[in-house]
Amino acid sequence: TPAGDTYKGWVFKWTNYIKGYQRRWFVLSNGLLSYYRTQAEMGHTCRGTINLATATITVDDACNFVISNGGAQTYHLKASCEVERQRWITALELAKAKAARMQAESDDSGDDFSTSLQTAPGQSSEVQSALRTLGSKVEDLSTCNDLISKHGSALQRSLSELDSLRLSGEAGEKIRQVTERATLFRITSNAMINACRDFLMLAQTHSKRWQKALQAEREQRVRLEETLEQLAKQHNHLERAFRGAAQANASADNKVPFSLEGPAATGKGEASDEDDDNEFFDAMEEAPEFITVPAEPHFHKRSSSNVSGFNSEICSDDQSDLVPLKKRRTRIPDKPNYSLNLWSIMKNCIGKELSKIPMPVNFNEPISMLQRLSEDLEYHELLDKAAKCHSSLEQMCYVAAFSVSSYSTTVHRTGKPFNPLLGETFELDRRRESGYRSLCEQVSHHPPAAAHHAISERGWTLRQEITVASKFRGKYLSIMPLGTIHAIFEKSNNHYTWKKVTTTVHNIIVGKLWIDQSGEIDVVNHTTGDRCHLKFAPYSYFSRDVARKVTGVVMDKDGKAHYVLSGTWDEKMEFSRVMQSSRGGENGTEGKQKTVYQTLKAREVWRRNPLPEGAESMYYFTTLALTLNEPEEGMAPTDSRLRPDQRLMEDGRWDEANAEKQRLEEKQRSARREREREAASHRTSGQTEEGVSHDNYQARWFERCEDRVSGEQVHVYKGGYWEMKDRGSWEGCPNIF
Repeated sequence: TPAGDTYKGWVFKWTNYIKGYQRRWFVLSNGLLSYYRTQAEMGHTCRGTINLATATITVDDACNFVISNGGAQTYHLKASCEVERQRWITALELAKAKAARMQAESDDSGDDFSTSLQTAPGQSSEVQSALRTLGSKVEDLSTCNDLISKHGSALQRSLSELDSLRLSGEAGEKIRQVTERATLFRITSNAMINACRDFLMLAQTHSKRWQKALQAEREQRVRLEETLEQLAKQHNHLERAFRGAAQANASADNKVPFSLEGPAATGKGEASDEDDDNEFFDAMEEAPEFITVPAEPHFHKRSSSNVSGFNSEICSDDQSDLVPLKKRRTRIPDKPNYSLNLWSIMKNCIGKELSKIPMPVNFNEPISMLQRLSEDLEYHELLDKAAKCHSSLEQMCYVAAFSVSSYSTTVHRTGKPFNPLLGETFELDRRRESGYRSLCEQVSHHPPAAAHHAISERGWTLRQEITVASKFRGKYLSIMPLGTIHAIFEKSNNHYTWKKVTTTVHNIIVGKLWIDQSGEIDVVNHTTGDRCHLKFAPYSYFSRDVARKVTGVVMDKDGKAHYVLSGTWDEKMEFSRVMQSSRGGENGTEGKQKTVYQTLKAREVWRRNPLPEGAESMYYFTTLALTLNEPEEGMAPTDSRLRPDQRLMEDGRWDEANAEKQRLEEKQRSARREREREAASHRTSGQTEEGVSHDNYQARWFERCEDRVSGEQVHVYKGGYWEMKDRGSWEGCPNIF
């Protein structure tokens, strides 16, 4: 975040061989680059500082760069992308040049003003303020000039009158001396006034030239930064092309070398200012159930081809060349500033189901639960890559990362989605852009349950039925999603299942709302018996761990570990290939020994997409979420995009939305009472069908059956929706809006 001479932001810093790169908060100010573990530490604990005046700045590759001041301190840093790295390099080079110049000219006070002219664009207001101050001082000088002239003339007249008295003796001598001194004073004053006038004229003449020169410098700097960003992007594309060609040639020769990235590859980073005892134990506590350490060098050589193949899999499926046919929206109306006391509504609802509390739209976000469920597909490319894997254990890493990725949208999303009406649907057709299409339907109202089915042309199917159980506990709200998620891959016939963890919304009564995820997930491959156990650590004020931390181990059916996963559910996940495992010497919880895994260098498998510009005023929606409620042609009359109260809320008309919400809910209750009357008459006449609910409701696009894998009663897509959409006829759809 640039602001004047200051540049701040998160950068990954190489710490040691156990922890690798760790995210740190860097601050560039007044020619000094300092870093902290968190932003909160800025007030009390700086972890290190480099003076840029004597430092060297070198670039490693697309995202990595090194800052060193001659051996005593060396920072190996990694930015999130090449554009961000170039912004840091630009800011560092400018700060270094300024620091060196100020150091060289520190004894020359005459250059103070010229130095102040080298301001960043954010300082233009400071320059204007300084010019205004100078102008006011010059006006003061002019006023003083008038006063000196006035009082000088008056003094001269008084002295002339004294001289005309023709006093003799000592008095006359004194009067002559005073007259001479007054004359000298007036001559000197006139000289000073003339010099001030000349200075004023020069200042006025030159200030215009300085302002023009400063504006020209700023414009040139902006052009240079834009050019550098373009060059950085082009450089990265060239590097990717070169790497792709090099990998193709190497695989043709069956000589794919394994490259250990980071400082370990070149012997850099042998001394780290974070390799103290605290850091060491911090690293060991990184995973409560196990410890990871770098594998021996011979493991790197022995497993080079396998690992390289896995790594290349990550970048092999770049879909950036696909051009969507439809340009989708990137903004929705800003959230209005309505205030309402949540406690006044919920104080009488403690212990009740959230779905039974009549909530106004003030606490909603303009999106339905069906659309939130469809947001699970934001990182569908993880399933695309998983479908291409030859090894089921590698495939498990992608599926596990996909199961974590669905929580990244929740970190700022404290708004509650609309409870879907019974029979409400939501389609998400992204075949042309991303190869998949998805359908959700609300199949039950009490308890609220939604069925979801997504199929991709790239070889995978995802289905789930989620029932949300929620309890309001006073200080916090617990949301427990019940139901199983299934991912089936066409090529390998691997069938994975997992469940969702508990979401907790804190500070319901007082303070700022914040969200946490906690619990454990077992991702199971029912075809091979492979399993990945993921643990979501609950936030604790006293914990030394990273907030929102997730750890996991991928094991085969015999319990042998093959990969270790680590990261955070709101940012990224990494995996490491396990080369060897053994029981460690340090006791874990309840006296059990921790397992020590020797692993290869961690590689990133998933990273959260950045939020769109202005997201804070648009309910913190992601780029995908902004498009979900965009009206489309040919959708079913039950689609969430047609829901009137949700549309009114998105448009900022909340009072009308609340009235419309009450109307729709009453209409739903009336329809339910009608179904119950019909069901009662059928029961009386003995016509009740087995398996039909007491109110005789049946879903339109999903049918209830027993799942052969989980044994649960679930709703499975029975087909017909997309065919009916192609025909443009929607017979049999209920009128719910």
